[in-house]
Order: sequence, then C-alpha cells, then structure tokens
Amino acid sequence: IACRQRSSIAFGVCQMREKNQQDGQQIERVPLEALIPYARNSRTHSEAQVAQIAASIREFGFTNPVLIDKDGGIIAGHGRVMAARKLGLKDVPCIALGHLTAAQRKAYIIADNKLALNAGWDEELLAVEFADLKDAGFDLELTGFAAGELVTPDFQPGSEEDQGRLDEKAKAVCPNCGHEF
Repeated sequence: IACRQRSSIAFGVCQMREKNQQDGQQIERVPLEALIPYARNSRTHSEAQVAQIAASIREFGFTNPVLIDKDGGIIAGHGRVMAARKLGLKDVPCIALGHLTAAQRKAYIIADNKLALNAGWDEELLAVEFADLKDAGFDLELTGFAAGELVTPDFQPGSEEDQGRLDEKAKAVCPNCGHEF
C-alpha cells in the first residue's frame, strides 16, 4: 500500500490514499464528520441491521469502501457509515465517483441497493458453507443470517429406494470405452 499525506481542501485533513490497480480509482481514508448523508436516501437501516454491519466490520474489517461524490456526499454506504460511528471510528475508506452526473448519482443510489436484492441463493451450497463454518466454530450470525434463517444440511441416511441395496453391486459403465465393471 502506497501511503502519502496530502492537503485536501474538500475535506480539510490529511488522508491516506491507496491506489486501486484494477480501475484506477483511489481509495481514500475520509473523516466521518466530512461525509454527508444523502437526505433523500430511500434505503432504511434499523438499529439491529446497523449492529449487524458493525459486528461484520469488527470481525472482517472495513472491506467495502463508502462511495462518495466530489463533495463528500454519500452515494453508497450509509449503513456502513452509521456502523462506523457506532464503533467509534474516526475515518472510513471511500472511493470518490466524481464522474457521475446528478441523474446518474441518484439512479446509482437506488441501483446499488436494489441490484443486490435481485440475487438469489443456492440453498444447497449455502447449507454446505454453513455446515463448514459451524464445524469451524464460527459465529454464523456474523453472516447476516438470523438463527432461524440458517440453512443447515439434513444428512439423513438414504433409503434402498434412492440409494439401492448395499449388498448388491450395480454395474458401472465407462463413458469413454463402454467397458462394464
């Protein structure tokens, strides 16, 4: 991480800057008091959800930068900023999206929240992941799922109907050469 201090008129503080090699955007540490929540943000955050975000930040670190405009207005990350305040953090990682028009900013504030909600879950794979985490002694609620929502695999013994008889050998055929075993 390349670190240098600079004077910032917009934020009035020295900031650490990290270069994101993938797309050329900068990640900057910005003081919480310099961030301006979007007054018309239609996404809501309950105290319980802010507590979940805070627990996630405490466990994993601040892994998802807040997206801001050139003036420090929050585009995405209102909940993360609320959680950072709850944790007593002084600054948070941010990416400035100065290239967006006013209309694009408004649309992205909505899209950032809605697009993630449009995804689904592969419940079988989720159950396997939860089982592995549980076996490792990990606090599953840090995943954001409440105890009643956790999907755990139900590995029940198979029946003769779905698994066949164990005392009978079924023939296997090689898909390449056709040889029977």
